[in-house]
Amino acid sequence: MEKQVTPATGAVLPFMKMHGLGNDFVVIDSRRTGALPDAATVAAMADRHRGVGFDQLAVILPGDNADARLVFYNADGSFSAACGNATRCVARHLMEESGARSLRLATDHAVLAAEDAGQGLTRVNMGAPVLDWAKIPLAEDLDTLHLPIDGDPVATGMGNPHMTFFVADAAALDLESFGPAHEHHPLYPQRTNVEIVQVVSSDEIILRIWERGTGITLASGSCSCAAVVAAARRGLTGRRVRVNVPGGMLEIDWRADGVWMTGPTAHVFDGVWRG
Repeated sequence: MEKQVTPATGAVLPFMKMHGLGNDFVVIDSRRTGALPDAATVAAMADRHRGVGFDQLAVILPGDNADARLVFYNADGSFSAACGNATRCVARHLMEESGARSLRLATDHAVLAAEDAGQGLTRVNMGAPVLDWAKIPLAEDLDTLHLPIDGDPVATGMGNPHMTFFVADAAALDLESFGPAHEHHPLYPQRTNVEIVQVVSSDEIILRIWERGTGITLASGSCSCAAVVAAARRGLTGRRVRVNVPGGMLEIDWRADGVWMTGPTAHVFDGVWRG
Protein backbone atom coordinates (compact mmCIF):
# COMPACT_ATOMS: atom_id res chain seq x y z
CA MET A 1 0.00 0.00 0.00
CA GLU A 2 1.30 3.48 -0.88
CA LYS A 3 2.37 5.74 1.94
CA GLN A 4 1.36 9.36 2.35
CA VAL A 5 4.34 11.62 2.86
CA THR A 6 4.49 15.13 4.26
CA PRO A 7 7.59 16.72 2.70
CA ALA A 8 10.06 17.91 5.31
CA THR A 9 10.76 21.63 5.49
CA GLY A 10 13.20 22.47 2.72
CA ALA A 11 12.54 19.17 0.90
CA VAL A 12 12.06 19.28 -2.86
CA LEU A 13 9.34 17.51 -4.83
CA PRO A 14 9.78 17.43 -8.63
CA PHE A 15 6.60 17.83 -10.66
CA MET A 16 5.30 18.43 -14.18
CA LYS A 17 2.67 21.01 -15.10
CA MET A 18 0.30 19.81 -17.83
CA HIS A 19 -3.11 20.70 -19.20
CA GLY A 20 -5.82 19.42 -21.50
CA LEU A 21 -7.76 22.33 -23.03
CA GLY A 22 -6.93 24.53 -20.04
CA ASN A 23 -7.97 21.88 -17.49
CA ASP A 24 -4.63 22.01 -15.69
CA PHE A 25 -2.73 19.53 -13.56
CA VAL A 26 0.32 19.01 -11.44
CA VAL A 27 1.74 15.54 -12.13
CA ILE A 28 4.14 13.86 -9.71
CA ASP A 29 6.10 10.79 -10.85
CA SER A 30 6.36 8.46 -7.83
CA ARG A 31 7.17 5.28 -9.72
CA ARG A 32 10.45 4.91 -7.82
CA THR A 33 9.22 5.78 -4.33
CA GLY A 34 5.56 4.75 -4.38
CA ALA A 35 4.84 7.76 -2.16
CA LEU A 36 1.72 9.93 -2.17
CA PRO A 37 1.65 13.55 -0.95
CA ASP A 38 -0.58 14.29 2.01
CA ALA A 39 -3.76 16.37 1.64
CA ALA A 40 -2.17 19.50 3.14
CA THR A 41 0.66 19.43 0.59
CA VAL A 42 -1.81 18.92 -2.26
CA ALA A 43 -3.94 21.87 -1.12
CA ALA A 44 -0.85 24.08 -0.71
CA MET A 45 0.35 23.25 -4.23
CA ALA A 46 -3.14 23.94 -5.60
CA ASP A 47 -3.17 27.55 -4.37
CA ARG A 48 -2.89 29.68 -7.51
CA HIS A 49 -1.43 32.64 -5.59
CA ARG A 50 0.94 30.95 -3.12
CA GLY A 51 1.52 27.59 -4.78
CA VAL A 52 1.62 26.17 -8.30
CA GLY A 53 -2.10 26.12 -9.06
CA PHE A 54 -4.09 23.31 -10.67
CA ASP A 55 -7.54 21.83 -11.10
CA GLN A 56 -6.37 18.33 -10.13
CA LEU A 57 -3.14 16.63 -9.12
CA ALA A 58 -2.13 13.23 -10.48
CA VAL A 59 0.49 10.87 -9.05
CA ILE A 60 2.10 8.23 -11.28
CA LEU A 61 2.79 4.96 -9.44
CA PRO A 62 4.05 1.53 -10.53
CA GLY A 63 1.33 -0.60 -12.10
CA ASP A 64 1.00 -4.31 -11.31
CA ASN A 65 -1.23 -5.23 -14.26
CA ALA A 66 -0.81 -2.00 -16.22
CA ASP A 67 1.94 0.26 -17.51
CA ALA A 68 1.37 2.58 -14.54
CA ARG A 69 -1.17 3.39 -11.85
CA LEU A 70 -2.67 6.86 -11.36
CA VAL A 71 -3.99 8.43 -8.15
CA PHE A 72 -5.93 11.71 -8.43
CA TYR A 73 -6.57 14.55 -6.00
CA ASN A 74 -8.94 17.49 -6.23
CA ALA A 75 -7.64 20.97 -5.48
CA ASP A 76 -8.99 20.79 -1.91
CA GLY A 77 -6.84 17.72 -1.19
CA SER A 78 -9.64 15.15 -1.48
CA PHE A 79 -9.28 12.01 -3.60
CA SER A 80 -10.95 11.41 -6.94
CA ALA A 81 -11.15 8.01 -8.64
CA ALA A 82 -11.11 9.49 -12.14
CA CYS A 83 -9.72 12.44 -14.07
CA GLY A 84 -9.99 12.05 -17.82
CA ASN A 85 -7.86 14.92 -19.09
CA ALA A 86 -5.09 14.17 -16.59
CA THR A 87 -5.19 10.55 -17.74
CA ARG A 88 -4.71 11.69 -21.33
CA CYS A 89 -1.84 14.01 -20.32
CA VAL A 90 -0.03 11.28 -18.41
CA ALA A 91 -0.67 8.79 -21.21
CA ARG A 92 0.91 11.17 -23.73
CA HIS A 93 3.93 11.69 -21.42
CA LEU A 94 4.46 7.94 -20.91
CA MET A 95 4.02 7.14 -24.60
CA GLU A 96 6.60 9.76 -25.53
CA GLU A 97 8.91 8.42 -22.81
CA SER A 98 8.67 4.79 -23.97
CA GLY A 99 7.96 5.20 -27.69
CA ALA A 100 4.78 3.12 -27.35
CA ARG A 101 1.63 4.04 -29.25
CA SER A 102 -0.73 2.52 -26.69
CA LEU A 103 -0.72 1.59 -23.02
CA ARG A 104 -2.88 0.70 -20.04
CA LEU A 105 -3.29 2.88 -16.96
CA ALA A 106 -4.80 1.61 -13.72
CA THR A 107 -7.03 3.99 -11.73
CA ASP A 108 -9.32 3.47 -8.74
CA HIS A 109 -12.19 3.36 -11.28
CA ALA A 110 -10.81 0.86 -13.82
CA VAL A 111 -7.81 -0.07 -15.95
CA LEU A 112 -8.01 2.37 -18.86
CA ALA A 113 -6.69 1.88 -22.38
CA ALA A 114 -4.93 4.86 -23.96
CA GLU A 115 -3.59 5.35 -27.46
CA ASP A 116 -2.01 7.85 -29.80
CA ALA A 117 -4.88 9.14 -31.96
CA GLY A 118 -2.59 10.90 -34.45
CA GLN A 119 -2.18 14.61 -35.20
CA GLY A 120 -0.97 15.20 -31.65
CA LEU A 121 -4.19 13.91 -30.10
CA THR A 122 -4.50 11.33 -27.33
CA ARG A 123 -7.44 8.95 -26.86
CA VAL A 124 -8.44 7.23 -23.60
CA ASN A 125 -11.19 4.73 -22.89
CA MET A 126 -12.74 5.99 -19.65
CA GLY A 127 -14.61 2.72 -19.12
CA ALA A 128 -18.31 1.97 -18.98
CA PRO A 129 -20.54 4.60 -17.39
CA VAL A 130 -22.08 3.76 -14.04
CA LEU A 131 -25.88 4.01 -14.24
CA ASP A 132 -26.91 2.19 -11.06
CA TRP A 133 -27.97 4.58 -8.28
CA ALA A 134 -26.09 2.72 -5.54
CA LYS A 135 -22.79 2.67 -7.42
CA ILE A 136 -22.76 6.32 -8.53
CA PRO A 137 -23.55 6.63 -5.54
CA LEU A 138 -26.85 8.30 -4.68
CA ALA A 139 -28.33 8.41 -1.20
CA GLU A 140 -31.48 6.53 -2.24
CA ASP A 141 -32.95 4.36 -4.98
CA LEU A 142 -34.01 6.77 -7.73
CA ASP A 143 -34.38 6.86 -11.50
CA THR A 144 -30.93 8.10 -12.55
CA LEU A 145 -32.34 9.45 -15.81
CA HIS A 146 -34.70 11.86 -14.03
CA LEU A 147 -33.63 13.00 -10.58
CA PRO A 148 -36.29 14.72 -8.43
CA ILE A 149 -34.36 17.99 -8.44
CA ASP A 150 -35.41 21.29 -10.03
CA GLY A 151 -34.13 21.23 -13.59
CA ASP A 152 -34.64 17.45 -14.04
CA PRO A 153 -30.92 16.45 -14.07
CA VAL A 154 -29.39 13.06 -14.95
CA ALA A 155 -27.11 11.12 -12.58
CA THR A 156 -24.08 9.30 -13.99
CA GLY A 157 -20.92 7.75 -12.60
CA MET A 158 -17.61 7.90 -14.46
CA GLY A 159 -15.47 6.79 -11.52
CA ASN A 160 -16.74 9.96 -9.86
CA PRO A 161 -20.35 11.17 -9.49
CA HIS A 162 -22.06 13.56 -11.92
CA MET A 163 -25.26 15.61 -12.12
CA THR A 164 -26.09 16.83 -15.65
CA PHE A 165 -28.59 19.58 -16.45
CA PHE A 166 -29.91 20.46 -19.94
CA VAL A 167 -30.64 24.12 -20.60
CA ALA A 168 -31.49 26.34 -23.57
CA ASP A 169 -28.57 28.72 -22.97
CA ALA A 170 -25.58 27.43 -20.99
CA ALA A 171 -23.89 30.84 -20.91
CA ALA A 172 -26.86 32.45 -19.15
CA LEU A 173 -26.64 30.34 -15.99
CA ASP A 174 -24.83 31.69 -12.90
CA LEU A 175 -22.51 28.74 -12.37
CA GLU A 176 -20.67 30.43 -9.48
CA SER A 177 -23.73 29.94 -7.26
CA PHE A 178 -25.45 27.06 -9.06
CA GLY A 179 -22.39 24.78 -8.97
CA PRO A 180 -21.63 24.69 -5.24
CA ALA A 181 -25.33 24.55 -4.33
CA HIS A 182 -25.63 21.28 -6.27
CA GLU A 183 -22.17 19.84 -5.55
CA HIS A 184 -23.31 19.39 -1.94
CA HIS A 185 -26.83 18.13 -2.72
CA PRO A 186 -27.99 15.60 -0.09
CA LEU A 187 -28.73 13.01 -2.78
CA TYR A 188 -24.96 12.77 -3.39
CA PRO A 189 -23.21 11.52 -0.24
CA GLN A 190 -19.76 11.93 -1.87
CA ARG A 191 -20.66 15.29 -3.45
CA THR A 192 -20.87 15.59 -7.23
CA ASN A 193 -19.55 17.23 -10.37
CA VAL A 194 -22.14 19.46 -12.03
CA GLU A 195 -22.54 19.81 -15.82
CA ILE A 196 -24.60 22.41 -17.66
CA VAL A 197 -25.33 21.25 -21.22
CA GLN A 198 -26.76 23.11 -24.19
CA VAL A 199 -27.53 20.76 -27.08
CA VAL A 200 -26.48 22.23 -30.43
CA SER A 201 -27.28 19.22 -32.62
CA SER A 202 -27.37 15.44 -32.49
CA ASP A 203 -23.57 15.35 -32.54
CA GLU A 204 -22.54 18.56 -30.74
CA ILE A 205 -23.07 20.12 -27.32
CA ILE A 206 -21.84 23.12 -25.34
CA LEU A 207 -20.73 22.26 -21.82
CA ARG A 208 -19.98 24.30 -18.70
CA ILE A 209 -18.44 22.57 -15.71
CA TRP A 210 -18.37 22.79 -11.94
CA GLU A 211 -15.93 20.20 -10.60
CA ARG A 212 -16.31 18.66 -7.17
CA GLY A 213 -13.58 19.94 -4.83
CA THR A 214 -12.25 22.42 -7.41
CA GLY A 215 -14.92 24.71 -8.86
CA ILE A 216 -15.35 26.09 -12.38
CA THR A 217 -12.88 24.60 -14.87
CA LEU A 218 -12.15 25.22 -18.54
CA ALA A 219 -12.54 21.53 -19.37
CA SER A 220 -13.07 18.14 -17.77
CA GLY A 221 -12.75 14.74 -19.37
CA SER A 222 -14.98 12.81 -16.99
CA CYS A 223 -17.60 15.60 -17.05
CA SER A 224 -17.57 15.59 -20.85
CA CYS A 225 -18.08 11.81 -20.85
CA ALA A 226 -20.90 12.04 -18.31
CA ALA A 227 -22.59 14.84 -20.27
CA VAL A 228 -22.60 12.81 -23.50
CA VAL A 229 -23.83 9.67 -21.73
CA ALA A 230 -26.66 11.69 -20.18
CA ALA A 231 -27.56 13.36 -23.49
CA ALA A 232 -27.54 10.06 -25.38
CA ARG A 233 -29.67 8.36 -22.70
CA ARG A 234 -32.21 11.18 -22.99
CA GLY A 235 -32.27 10.82 -26.78
CA LEU A 236 -30.97 14.36 -27.26
CA THR A 237 -27.81 13.32 -29.12
CA GLY A 238 -26.15 10.29 -30.62
CA ARG A 239 -23.30 8.51 -28.85
CA ARG A 240 -20.46 10.22 -30.74
CA VAL A 241 -20.47 13.91 -29.88
CA ARG A 242 -18.24 16.98 -30.12
CA VAL A 243 -18.12 18.64 -26.72
CA ASN A 244 -17.37 22.36 -26.75
CA VAL A 245 -15.95 23.39 -23.38
CA PRO A 246 -14.56 26.86 -22.56
CA GLY A 247 -11.03 25.59 -23.23
CA GLY A 248 -11.68 23.98 -26.62
CA MET A 249 -13.20 20.79 -28.00
CA LEU A 250 -13.18 17.12 -27.02
CA GLU A 251 -14.65 14.24 -28.98
CA ILE A 252 -16.58 11.71 -26.90
CA ASP A 253 -17.55 8.35 -28.37
CA TRP A 254 -19.69 6.04 -26.20
CA ARG A 255 -18.92 2.61 -27.62
CA ALA A 256 -19.80 -0.91 -26.53
CA ASP A 257 -16.46 -1.24 -24.70
CA GLY A 258 -16.61 2.10 -22.89
CA VAL A 259 -16.61 5.87 -23.31
CA TRP A 260 -13.68 7.01 -25.45
CA MET A 261 -12.38 10.56 -25.17
CA THR A 262 -10.06 12.19 -27.72
CA GLY A 263 -8.34 15.57 -27.48
CA PRO A 264 -5.08 17.51 -27.24
CA THR A 265 -2.66 17.65 -24.32
CA ALA A 266 0.16 20.00 -23.32
CA HIS A 267 3.25 19.54 -21.15
CA VAL A 268 3.84 23.13 -20.04
CA PHE A 269 6.87 22.99 -17.76
CA ASP A 270 8.79 21.00 -15.15
CA GLY A 271 9.35 22.37 -11.68
CA VAL A 272 10.33 21.61 -8.10
CA TRP A 273 8.07 22.16 -5.07
CA ARG A 274 9.97 23.25 -1.97
CA GLY A 275 8.10 22.21 1.16
